[in-house]
Order: sequence, then C-alpha cells, then structure tokens
Amino acid sequence: MSQGQGFGFGLGKMKELTEAFKKAQQIQEGAKQLQEELEQMEIEGEAGGGLVKVIMSGNQEPRGITIAPEAMNEGIEVLSDLITAAMKDAYQKSTSTMRDRMEDLTGGLNLPGL
Repeated sequence: MSQGQGFGFGLGKMKELTEAFKKAQQIQEGAKQLQEELEQMEIEGEAGGGLVKVIMSGNQEPRGITIAPEAMNEGIEVLSDLITAAMKDAYQKSTSTMRDRMEDLTGGLNLPGL
C-alpha cells in the first residue's frame, strides 16, 4: 500500500480548491460592500438637454426628478416623454455601473458560466 494517495486527490488540487474558496469569500465580501456602495450612489439621467433630470441609486432606486421651468412650455405629452427618456437614461447608466463594478469584483476568477 502506498501512502499519500488519499482519494486520488493530490495536494496541488487541494491547494487550488483552497484558493478558489478564498477568492469566493473575497468576492462575497466585496459584493456586500458593492451593494452598500450602489445604495449610496446617485446616478443622474437626463433628457431634453437637461430639461428633465432623474436621480437613481446605483441599484435603480428612484431618488428624485428635477424639471426645469422651461420644460412646462413643451406640453404634457412632450414632458411625459422627457421624463420617460430621463428615467431610461438613469437606468442604463445605473445598470452599466453595476455591471462594470461586478466585472471588477470577479475579475481573475475563472468560474464557468460567469
């Protein structure tokens, strides 16, 4: 009987597994911190050259809308379209920021499916 065979699981594999667990734990801690950062962020979307501005958190929580007085002259339909466009702009910036931060967080970790 030879010793050190174990379950056919070499020490190199065990070290790789340990490193993967450490990295996963770092990512989990980083994700928690990222979530807190996203909640504190204020991302601005705008439309009509700044006539309408929408503020969202980094995780798409609406924070506020600013409507310039001149926007009222555009009529209700145009104003409605401007608000919708500003919301979409803020949403896209927010999701892009979230995606970029997650890629930074998981960079270097080669997990299948991510």
